[in-house]
Amino acid sequence: MRSVFVTGSADGIGRETARVLAAAGHRVVLHARNAARAEQARAAVPDAADVLTGDLTSLAQTRELARAAAAAGPFDVVVHNAGVGGGAPERTVTGDGLERIFQINVLAPYLLTALMPRPRRLVYLTSGLEAQGTFVPDDLQYERRPWDGMQAYSDSKLHDVVLAFAVARRWEDTLSNAVDPGWIRTRLGGPNATDDLPEGADTQVWLATGDEPAATVTGRYFKRRRELEANPAAYDRTVQDDLLAACAELTGVRLPG
Repeated sequence: MRSVFVTGSADGIGRETARVLAAAGHRVVLHARNAARAEQARAAVPDAADVLTGDLTSLAQTRELARAAAAAGPFDVVVHNAGVGGGAPERTVTGDGLERIFQINVLAPYLLTALMPRPRRLVYLTSGLEAQGTFVPDDLQYERRPWDGMQAYSDSKLHDVVLAFAVARRWEDTLSNAVDPGWIRTRLGGPNATDDLPEGADTQVWLATGDEPAATVTGRYFKRRRELEANPAAYDRTVQDDLLAACAELTGVRLPG
């Protein structure tokens, strides 16, 4: 049995990932952004051990979520599933003064990774759009560039792969990988998506629980249990270090080790 924490598990791919893991007998802790969503998550995955709350648009709540998760652990696996899409027509800033997509999709998993005890395995959800992502270290939050919501989303998904690879390089005892779940019919993916929900969760479950050699690697990018080549920028150690440095400066927390 594995102990697994799945962020953003009130619905969609995160909830399906948690449901499958719990049904298989693993200890699963869910996450939702508020109490109402937590009740929905609990009802949908009644076998879950607990539900933690925390709004990832708030650095303070993300820090508190990390503390709560540390208390609810230890975890063998953390699946960083939570994220938002790029449909916003205008740049939106959170209460922390940070661009919303970047804060939820990049800073939140960074901060949780940095503050929580190290698990044996980490899985970061990305998207095939990471291939179109760019790394612009002096304008990660579109403060200077014209706003483009889908490009900001694609950038954030590249950043998630960069984060997974950076952690894999720095934490040799943790298996850290990125997963493109595919275009899944969820609230985020929309009704025109091509893939079913079980397909979107399968690779994460495999990486969380599989013991075969193909599932016990690190610093890799997967889709449908197959290793793929990621955006070349993700393998660049300078890019990895620059992203970690930017996240550390914005959050005030350095990645240990």
